[in-house]
Amino acid sequence: MSRTVIRGGLVITASDEIHADVLIEDGRIVALAASGTPAAEAWTTERVVDATGKYVIPGGVDAHTHMELPFGGTFASDTFETGTRAAAWGGTTTIVDFAVQSVGHTLREGLDAWHAKAEGNCAIDYAFHMIVSDVNQETLKEMDLLVEEGVTSFKQFMAYPGVFYSDDGQILRAMQRSAENGGLIMMHAENGIAIDVLVEQALARGETDPRYHGEVRKALLEAEATHRAIKLAQVAGAPLYVVHVSAMEAVAELARARDEGLNVFGETCPQYLFLSTDNLAEPDFEGSKYVCSTPLRPKEHQAKLWQGLRTNDLQVVSTDHCPFCFVGQKELGRGDFSKIPNGLPGVENRMDLLHQAVVDGHISRRRWIEIACATPARMFGMYPKKGTIAPGADADVVIYDPHAEQTVSAETHHMNVDYSAYEGKRITGRVETVLSRGEPVITEREYTGRAGHGVYTPRSTCQYLT
Repeated sequence: MSRTVIRGGLVITASDEIHADVLIEDGRIVALAASGTPAAEAWTTERVVDATGKYVIPGGVDAHTHMELPFGGTFASDTFETGTRAAAWGGTTTIVDFAVQSVGHTLREGLDAWHAKAEGNCAIDYAFHMIVSDVNQETLKEMDLLVEEGVTSFKQFMAYPGVFYSDDGQILRAMQRSAENGGLIMMHAENGIAIDVLVEQALARGETDPRYHGEVRKALLEAEATHRAIKLAQVAGAPLYVVHVSAMEAVAELARARDEGLNVFGETCPQYLFLSTDNLAEPDFEGSKYVCSTPLRPKEHQAKLWQGLRTNDLQVVSTDHCPFCFVGQKELGRGDFSKIPNGLPGVENRMDLLHQAVVDGHISRRRWIEIACATPARMFGMYPKKGTIAPGADADVVIYDPHAEQTVSAETHHMNVDYSAYEGKRITGRVETVLSRGEPVITEREYTGRAGHGVYTPRSTCQYLT
């Protein structure tokens, strides 16, 4: 039996803050006891982690990553090995990545391909959503089978015609099926048909720089698609999770639906909270580093996103981690912004950026844990195995130094990408030690993990429904 005791830290979960020691046995948390009490002092073990003056928090759950994703004629630059190692450095101990169904192929083929990419390569635990690109009768039957085996969420796209796009009829059929089988539809909500018209017109005017990526993907077209997705879900009687919400107008649509009592949920990402169209407009093609979809918005949208996180109209912060190197990948779009691969690196930065939000007064410490750990675990059927510190939970635990100062930089990050979206940003707070199922992956700022430690995690259905 392997035993570890974490002593002297402030244990923070979504619901509580308590000075407690944590006892871990065989990869699970078995007990908590107030620090210094006889119960805690009675625990004996060779492995003691001193967390005095530190936070003891659940490992982060990043419910939106794209390792090795094929896109725009290239591939996301992080493999499952490099990406999960970087996630661990940032205090994330579980990712949910997206397996991709290609048009003309089955869901099973796509899922098997992603299992092959990930198996034996991950430093932390992982699960999969399924991107549904080709809705037909066979696909709908496969959705039932996938839910039974623990792939319980399905992503559809109102954007990217000719690649991932589904029309309203296909979306409705998939939603109807998920209403029956308990699955959760995740929606990329942008009006891709209209956006393609605006892209064509911009390029015809000679507007080719990265900043035009944000200008053609209009906030109103995100709001319109969000509204349409909500109404389709309402017709189907299905819950809906809208990914990477970036526009205040889309937040308003979510808030209205939730005020009506609908099971509609929203996710945003650090890039929308901390970056803006100012970054897209950086000269010398530097703006290409910030091209992602939905796009970065003007700074005035940020206040509404923070408000949505405080009022729970937005429930989750994920990264949509999809890195492409500036040299050789982002550069594919020189002279044509529509050819810039869409995506930002961020899996290593999320927990730190959200702690900075605590320092800055945007959210509370418990809300930090709620939006980064507990709610994503509940939303995607992994709670309380993941996302909390409680007896019976996996011992995915982070010792976090809230006073350490760091400067974010590509020079020091561990993601396999040649730039940082947050280059030079000063942050208060830093991960010190990370345990994944009780095993040290980061030990006092040294990597002590290994590829293959992380295991596939089947999921139950959404635990967040009202």
